[in-house]
Amino acid sequence: MSTEIKVPILPESVADAVIASWYKKPGETVRRDEVLVDLETDKVILEVPSLIDGVVSKINFQQGDVVTAEQILAIIEPSNGASGSNGSGKSEAKVPASSLAELSRNASISPSARKLMLEHNLSASDVSGSGKSGRVLKEDVMRVIDKKDQSPDVRLEQNKTESSVVKQRAPDPVQEIRNDGDRIEQRVPMTRLRSRIAERLLQAQHNAAILTTINEVNLKPIMDLRSRYQEKFIKEYDVKLGFMSFFVKASIEALKKFPAVNASIDGNDIVYHGYFDIGVAVSGSNGLVVPILKDADEMSLADIEKEILRLAGKAKDNSLSISEITGGTFTISNGGVFGSMLSTPILNPPQSAILGMHTIKERAMVVDGEVVVLPMMYLALSYDHRIIDGREAVQFLVAIRDLLEDPSRMLLGV
Repeated sequence: MSTEIKVPILPESVADAVIASWYKKPGETVRRDEVLVDLETDKVILEVPSLIDGVVSKINFQQGDVVTAEQILAIIEPSNGASGSNGSGKSEAKVPASSLAELSRNASISPSARKLMLEHNLSASDVSGSGKSGRVLKEDVMRVIDKKDQSPDVRLEQNKTESSVVKQRAPDPVQEIRNDGDRIEQRVPMTRLRSRIAERLLQAQHNAAILTTINEVNLKPIMDLRSRYQEKFIKEYDVKLGFMSFFVKASIEALKKFPAVNASIDGNDIVYHGYFDIGVAVSGSNGLVVPILKDADEMSLADIEKEILRLAGKAKDNSLSISEITGGTFTISNGGVFGSMLSTPILNPPQSAILGMHTIKERAMVVDGEVVVLPMMYLALSYDHRIIDGREAVQFLVAIRDLLEDPSRMLLGV
């Protein structure tokens, strides 16, 4: 029986995709898991593989066509003796179905682990807990998901959902339009990804009342803490203690005090999120990407550092899944790694605020009537003035500053 190759299920924030390139033509053979076509969305390039060994019998869309979720991209006729299909003629991998009621009643599963299990159709019997009294932690679920990612059968099912990965696209052909001696001009078509980024940036500027408030923070307490415990931290957790984990923790504590900063606008409604999914900008091979730390409030400093390291590695390898870069309730951008002294970051819709970190500079500061040299950083908070008052924004940023200048407050929750 023939097998239909469909557009993967796209997240709510991704309306459609464009056929970027086909790797097979009708009549050509293809192997199971071999990439058939690249789809370009406004966020990533998705790879769509074949579900079986066979021959491409039909292609329904051409390069440049716009497609939506579940549309049939191509038809594959199975090779002799290798259809890999079920009774309905569709190749499907069986993934255990998890019950919302079952997981909700199970007190031995942490909230973040339960959320992941629901997202990946895992039941309680699929995951062994490593926490106290066998409690299932987020890390336990991630290990199961990673193992499944290595299984071809599960990759087939993931192709139908959301696990297509980021892929670096070859640059578009350069069109030279002028060559006057040394004065050369070139015209390069914008990719859909770049075009969509430009559209979203303008959308953020036009649809939100963006205002930026600025403060500065003395990072000497954080730097002293890192120097004092760095060696023990690495020995205990096998990861370095960086700055970002402190900023994530401080931001979460401030978000708890000012829920409007963690909210978003949906039509005429304000949606207050009861969870903290923090976007952290990292460098990828195609530039900056913003993967999401899901349920970051449940993470320790070590958990945050490890997760950022993992996501940064996937960004460099172009292997971030679409679920890892969508969503988010608040974003942190660190232009300081590139030497930025001060900037006004643009909101990431539909989020209502974004925190901008900058480079650390030693400056002469007056402390208790004396001039001392301190490592200072400017902090910038851009926010949507439609739902966040200026007082709230300033107090939010001051709360972050106070927590960073006295890290023990994060431990005490004061």
